[in-house]
Amino acid sequence: MKTFLITAFTAIFGLISFQLTAQSTAASFLEDSTAAQHLFIDVHQLEPGSVTFEAVEAAHAKDLQVQGKHNVSFKKFWVDEKEGLVYCLSSADNAESIRETHAEAHGLLPTQIYQVSDGAEADLKEKKRLFLDIHYFGPGKVSAKDVAAAHAKDLAVQKKHHVNFINYWVDEKEGVVMCLSESKNSKNIIETHKEAHGLLPEKVMPVKQGQ
Repeated sequence: MKTFLITAFTAIFGLISFQLTAQSTAASFLEDSTAAQHLFIDVHQLEPGSVTFEAVEAAHAKDLQVQGKHNVSFKKFWVDEKEGLVYCLSSADNAESIRETHAEAHGLLPTQIYQVSDGAEADLKEKKRLFLDIHYFGPGKVSAKDVAAAHAKDLAVQKKHHVNFINYWVDEKEGVVMCLSESKNSKNIIETHKEAHGLLPEKVMPVKQGQ
């Protein structure tokens, strides 16, 4: 009887140990999967004047319905209705997962997908117009460290020009930097960049934000 109890106890203990190990492994896999994700901004170039914020919002809702199947998490989007441009911010394992999500959701595929890093996000507080300004430096010609330093200089002088920089995103590989800010107009944003570091954007677009 004693031998039977020892054997049973050993079997139960082994089963519990196995379950705990399996749970630990699953949790570790989940953490690794989350850690492996990257930040992306994908760009949709449509015909100028052919897109509305409401239409993009509806398409975004469809993305949210299927994003889990592709391990994608869409965070925000910005629309330039006049130029027909849409920018989507998401985290994903890779760019192809984002493309597959859009394809299944509504069939509107991006013309460009940038893998980016970002800075610390500031609050929307001025209740002014939102602008997205784009800097094209060229492949390999900009680093996240340099952009962080330039952004700090923007923050140091932004108040003089009545601008509130919210965040920035940089794709080191492609040499592209995008800055989101609040301002009365695009001129104030350009003046802020000019005084701060002299690196002027190629274009400044008024956008509407959704999420």
